[in-house]
Amino acid sequence: MNPAASLSQQALRIGALFGAAAFVAPATAEPGPAPAGGRAALDRQAVLAASRAAVGNVPGDYPMRDRRDREVRLSAFRGKPLLVNFVYTGCFQVCPNSTLVLRNAVDAMRDRFGSEQFRVVSIGFDQPTDSPAALRSYAAQRRIDDANWEFLSPRAGDVAAIARDFGFSYVATPSGFDHTLQVSIVDADGRIRQQVIGDAFAAESLGEPLRRLIAGRMLQESSSFADLLDRVRILCSVYDPATGRYRVSYALYLEIAGGLTFIAAMAWLAITEWRSARATRRLASH
Repeated sequence: MNPAASLSQQALRIGALFGAAAFVAPATAEPGPAPAGGRAALDRQAVLAASRAAVGNVPGDYPMRDRRDREVRLSAFRGKPLLVNFVYTGCFQVCPNSTLVLRNAVDAMRDRFGSEQFRVVSIGFDQPTDSPAALRSYAAQRRIDDANWEFLSPRAGDVAAIARDFGFSYVATPSGFDHTLQVSIVDADGRIRQQVIGDAFAAESLGEPLRRLIAGRMLQESSSFADLLDRVRILCSVYDPATGRYRVSYALYLEIAGGLTFIAAMAWLAITEWRSARATRRLASH
């Protein structure tokens, strides 16, 4: 079955309409207390409110460990747009499937935008279970071998604060965790610009806001004709739902060419009028 379709069906089966939250498979950590009526659950409206409230935040620069057990902070990923999501390695259904869907979207965006234009970070929130070694194994099982995609293990005492900064909601249950299915789109300055919530981790939903951030950064940093061509190429990319990939839009190229032609024509007319007026003043002075 298609992983994206499978994930969507799972979300519907657990009643997470519009992907506000998803119940995931058993964790290895001890579950938190469940309410008298059964297992713990997230409130959909509260989840959405928390996620939206995080837009505009610059998350704290907490120390974490990467898959090679080296200390790293989120500030190390600034300078380029960043995608951030949360996983836990004890999950055997939703987290692995959502990671696979995200990987496919990242691959599609890398093909069109370039492998160095943005970064991805997955944070393991089930501490201390989600150790650097556990996240390394998790990434290997998902066949993620991307130099610009890192899996980070925070300190157990920092998890709640990191989750709050990103608007990520989770609660322990007897079977594992209820948690938000979410990707945060972070700009080059470390500020959360948009949240993509639910099972919609497709190149279409992530690609458009990411494309705007990349193009904006390239405009600020552009220093050569090649940079300008790269920016035009990215701006003229459109998502093709039939293939799940980005392709070039020649219509946009034509629009840009038409706009440049119009600007050139207006400039030529302005210069012609200026020269004519100048010649007239010269004749009048004689």
